[in-house]
Amino acid sequence: MSNEPADVAVLGGGPGGYVAAIAAAQRGASVVLVEKDKVGGTCLNVGCIPTKALATSAGLLVQATRADDFGLSIPNAAIDLPGLMSYKQTVVDQLVAGVEQLLHARRVKLVRGRGRLARPSMLAVEVDGGVQEISARHIILAPGSLPIDPPIEGRDIPGVVDSTGALSIDTVPAELVVIGGGVIGLEFACIYEAFGSRVTVLEMASSILPTGVDETIAKRLQVLLRRRGMQIQSGVTVERVQRTDGALQVVASGAGGPTVFQAERVLIATGRRPNTQDLGIVEAGIGMNGRAIAVNDRLETTVPGVWAIGDAVGGWMLAHKAMVEGRVAAENTTGGDRLIDYRSVPNVIFTRPEVAGVGLTETEARGQGAEVKISQFAFSANPKARIVGESDGLIRLVCEAGSGRVLGVHMMGPHATDLIAEGALAVQTGATADDLAWTTHAHPTLPEAMLEAALGFRGGAIHAHSR
Repeated sequence: MSNEPADVAVLGGGPGGYVAAIAAAQRGASVVLVEKDKVGGTCLNVGCIPTKALATSAGLLVQATRADDFGLSIPNAAIDLPGLMSYKQTVVDQLVAGVEQLLHARRVKLVRGRGRLARPSMLAVEVDGGVQEISARHIILAPGSLPIDPPIEGRDIPGVVDSTGALSIDTVPAELVVIGGGVIGLEFACIYEAFGSRVTVLEMASSILPTGVDETIAKRLQVLLRRRGMQIQSGVTVERVQRTDGALQVVASGAGGPTVFQAERVLIATGRRPNTQDLGIVEAGIGMNGRAIAVNDRLETTVPGVWAIGDAVGGWMLAHKAMVEGRVAAENTTGGDRLIDYRSVPNVIFTRPEVAGVGLTETEARGQGAEVKISQFAFSANPKARIVGESDGLIRLVCEAGSGRVLGVHMMGPHATDLIAEGALAVQTGATADDLAWTTHAHPTLPEAMLEAALGFRGGAIHAHSR
């Protein structure tokens, strides 16, 4: 690349950043991508991908221990921890290498180093031997997020880990206390429970899972987890972690007063925050929305030519949200005029059973003044769910009462994180329950539960009777 300014420079090589770089290059732009560590960011290296690799192994282990239910015998099913860690890392390494190959194929120049915004048209990157200045006509900020470090006394005691530490284990703790009942905390709770830990989840809010998750489904998930033996305490505040007689203790207070929870290991999973400090953002005059970077509906900041995407702009901190933002920013920095549309961004949670949702919840829809009708169908009446032995859960459609237009789809059950794609398409295209009901779904498959929920809008569900 010559000394001429690049068309686009991207700060941060996570899901939003590397997608933005590739998409801009596809549109003919000269692109520089700055990343201080490995491409793929938190998601690929210490987030989504390794966590789901562990969740996959956990699910297989649960199935193996239930082999008798399927007429099979798998004696002594157990974890091979070195093998598990190797499998997880192999998946990560292969995907990181794949992203690097894609960047190379699109002639995206990858600069490794810690970057910051020197001025609206320039990034300064700390590299071996000094600082490299990268000029660009457009700069896309994609610095991601960082774990929230809550002010809990004793959080630095050995045996207390964050989500990154929970990914690399050499032993399975007999007792695990998870501080935080949100997405990250519950995913790890289900993983460790499958591996054999006795798990306690402590959540400050009155219920588990974040605002925006269907309330009915969140309550049902809590019931299922407790039924399996997981202890879940909501409405409690963790005061400190301490070590007594060689064991960890978590001291929390709630309506009933202080309570002490014993643990061999403690996981702090209290969420993430935008990574926007010490990057030259405020110094460049860019407006902020709290800790997040303020952007318009084209993802441009208050400074012309500087754009921002991903966790750094707030909202749902999801890799796929960052990816679509990356595509929007790439299009707009290369002559397009694309508005961001969050209607069909699904929220997916890899608990056991899985949870997913897209669009408005019933509470949100009614809060906006919509007259809604709810139609739902239980996986217990779905043949494929029975076959695979995962019949807990349901699908809920939130529809306009008159037209049947699908405003939201929310589900808990087998492969919910895959099934939500049909719901996302329905919300994005303004489809109605009738559109879904007259779309032929293969039999026997899990998506038939969506078909039945859609049929139920007019009281016509075939495999369930209405009262």
